[in-house]
Amino acid sequence: MTQDSDPGALDTDLPDEEPPFVYETDYEIGQDNVEIAGLDVHNPVFFLSAGLIILFAAASLVFPDAATHYLTAAKTWTLQSADWLFAVTPVIVFAFALFLCIGPMGKIRLGGAAAQPEFKTHSWVAMLFAAGVGVGFMFYGAAEPLAYYTDWYGTPLNVEAGTQEAERLAFSATIFHWGLAPWSIYAIVGLSLGFFAHNKGLPLSIRSACYHVFGERIWGWPGHIIDMFAVVSTVFGLATTIGIGATQATSGLAYLFGFEPNKGLQILLILTMTGLAVISVLRGLDGGVKLLSDLNMGIAFGLLVFVVIAGPTILIFTGLGANLLDYVLDTPALTNWSNRPDILWFHDWTIFYWAWWISWSPFVGMFIARISKGRTIREYFSVVLIAPFSICVIWFTAFGETALKLNKSGSGELADGMSSASLVLFQMLADLPMAEITSGVAILLLIVFIVTSADSGALVVDTITSGGKTDAPVAQRVFWACMLGVTASALLYGGGTDVLQSLQAGTITAALPFTLILLACCFSLYLGLRDELNAMKALESVETGPNNHSD
Repeated sequence: MTQDSDPGALDTDLPDEEPPFVYETDYEIGQDNVEIAGLDVHNPVFFLSAGLIILFAAASLVFPDAATHYLTAAKTWTLQSADWLFAVTPVIVFAFALFLCIGPMGKIRLGGAAAQPEFKTHSWVAMLFAAGVGVGFMFYGAAEPLAYYTDWYGTPLNVEAGTQEAERLAFSATIFHWGLAPWSIYAIVGLSLGFFAHNKGLPLSIRSACYHVFGERIWGWPGHIIDMFAVVSTVFGLATTIGIGATQATSGLAYLFGFEPNKGLQILLILTMTGLAVISVLRGLDGGVKLLSDLNMGIAFGLLVFVVIAGPTILIFTGLGANLLDYVLDTPALTNWSNRPDILWFHDWTIFYWAWWISWSPFVGMFIARISKGRTIREYFSVVLIAPFSICVIWFTAFGETALKLNKSGSGELADGMSSASLVLFQMLADLPMAEITSGVAILLLIVFIVTSADSGALVVDTITSGGKTDAPVAQRVFWACMLGVTASALLYGGGTDVLQSLQAGTITAALPFTLILLACCFSLYLGLRDELNAMKALESVETGPNNHSD
């Protein structure tokens, strides 16, 4: 395909190949790469991305006060100028996902009509869970519903804390944040990457998802900028996850052993987990991230079952249906972004979450794309949306109902509400049997989740910065694993006393440009799927013979 040709043009001269409708392009994976010091990296994406991240980390470590000031200013400007954009994007993306799922495009199969799934459905679902929720579920599982109920940092829609309405919105707002919205974003990015890579033969890189917008220009500076923003957004999103996890793990250790947590210990823990992630990288996919993912699932499931049995079991089971119904009823009010009575709560919770999910979407999306080949679009959305959403409802109901029950009972450390979001999980477990054992298990689970995220994130970022190569030198993944740890440490160190605010500021600022790229991916994906569907119909018409062929 030439520079001026239609990016939607299809090569239909190869009806016997799978997939038959690949794009004609002169681009070859890795053609812009340079080999230096044993590395094989894309020029200029690697150097621009790494340079920006190193510059930020260095400035934050050398000038922490200035870093705090500029991060806060950037967050304030972003919220004042673009909170509406963050608010409408999940709505648009979810509506687009439903359109693709229930429409005729839903029969298109990733990889072509003859492609077969590489993983059994239960393994596929397990990997989806491990990819997108781990650290956040641990940190916010008990803390978020309790925070909304007690007015720890505002209440949804400014309802009165401690009331029945506050309890209802505590769960519906939590499920609203962690349910369909994030997984719609992940699913669309994953489908875009998977479709253009598996069906069109393009590199597994974010730029490929915008092929229908830029055509062959995607291999030039438009594509370089898209991939650079994807890398920066992913690094900040993952750094936020690592920072939140390290904060909670440090608080848990301090709670168990009776010492005062501080920023130095948090950074030391991050560096330690970064070292473990490097070891995981060196062990490879099977001996590293796959092994850790399997360990994650077993421990997380065991902890969930324990909380259901040791906690208010009947209340948890009855709460599942009630919380799901309340979520459906409250979603329209929670989605509204104009003239809200709870604008501060909306910015600090909802907009932060939307930015966090968008920042995470290149990472989770690429992971989903790599494991979803062989699935039809209808099957893809049915599982990628419903399975994690179901787990979300179960997890937050179990942990949230237990935390609220302890708060309302007037006994234990949660009786007076929340002192710190990072401590709620351990304060909740302290009022259940075998507290020291379960708290230790929770800390172990946090550490394993963080190491897995750093290892998997390094793999994804390395794929983007190596021009779509999946067999780049392992030293590059080691470099990006280290960069994730350094960025998380810089955000914590430069964040002053309010660590969460610093993490929020970095995430929201980095996610803004990628939000526009996400919307461009939606448009490009629609055009690509439309052409794929038309080409499939044309091929079916030809195969049925001349009697059924119409001009």
